[in-house]
Amino acid sequence: MAHVRDKYLNSIELHRVRILEFYSLHREKKPVMLLDVREQKIYAYPCKTLIKNLNKGERLSLTKQYDEALRRGQFVLFIRDSENEKLVSYSLKFPGVEQSCRFEDNDHSLKDNSAAASAARRVVPGTRQPYRIRRPGAGRKLTEEKDPTIVEALEQMLKDEVAGDPMIEQRWIRSSLRRLSERLADQGHQACAGVVARLLTKLGFSLKASERKQGRLGCLNRDEQFTYIASQKQQFITAGLPIISIDTKKKELIGNFRNKGRTWSRQAEEVNEHDFPGAAKCRAIPFGIYDPARNEGYVFVGVSNDTPQFAVYSIARWWEGEGRRAYQGARALLILADSGGSNGCRARAWKLSIQEKLCDESGLTVTVCHYPTGCSK
Repeated sequence: MAHVRDKYLNSIELHRVRILEFYSLHREKKPVMLLDVREQKIYAYPCKTLIKNLNKGERLSLTKQYDEALRRGQFVLFIRDSENEKLVSYSLKFPGVEQSCRFEDNDHSLKDNSAAASAARRVVPGTRQPYRIRRPGAGRKLTEEKDPTIVEALEQMLKDEVAGDPMIEQRWIRSSLRRLSERLADQGHQACAGVVARLLTKLGFSLKASERKQGRLGCLNRDEQFTYIASQKQQFITAGLPIISIDTKKKELIGNFRNKGRTWSRQAEEVNEHDFPGAAKCRAIPFGIYDPARNEGYVFVGVSNDTPQFAVYSIARWWEGEGRRAYQGARALLILADSGGSNGCRARAWKLSIQEKLCDESGLTVTVCHYPTGCSK
């Protein structure tokens, strides 16, 4: 077989530039290359697809050679010649900057009548062949090459369709791809929605979703507020006094409604078709209280409305049930809250209820610190 392998080495040397060029196009896929000596064609195949069609021995042999080649900075190349009964494999160096390569013979060979040879000759039915390489210039011409005026017509059409932000150079269009395709057809330019999308990409457009980046204009002294809250927390922690963070959680309708999730059962539970509030027995309002010093949380659920009286009543329940026992002898309490909802900074009923329910009845000195708007999370 020495003279046969020498002939194959000569074939590789003859086509080495083209082999390295084609491998570079699909280098990130790490394909297995195939050089058809008789047909003078070069193919690239995914290694996993090729291995699936081999028997056990051939699969192990190719896997071993493929892994060894990757470790040594090489790739696997098969040579197919219809005059011989064997499909001979080599390991080549990855193409470098100067497109230089060095060949190393391997004793590994596969019979030509094996599944590997058939997989190299044809595509498996029902699958695509994304790694087949055409000659340069092959295939249908692009629409803009057949109709050079279509790009100019599309740009003219987008003059009144484009919106954007001049500060960040982001642009978008108002019409859909199908509508632009129809308008181009009215002007004598045939282009489907896919062609329009490709042309828009070349013009600097792309498909994007909206992003939440614009913050609300809040207090100008936000940093001073956070600094003050941090100092208050430190003072209470040093003195061993209680600190709680409060917030109303997501409200839920109570009734025969659908909830996300699954459970093991013989038959699915039937619920109402629509989640109308009128069909609910009541609406549950969870009010959360978090004690950062003890790392414990409590939830009180109401069935009326999210009112300041309900929020203060929940805090009073926590103090009578947990806070008084955990912080014996404490006469002061720090409450951290957001600026909206039942415990908002502008709610007068919230301040009045704290005075009557907590300060007067429990004898606590309560300090309330509100975070700036939009900082509840």
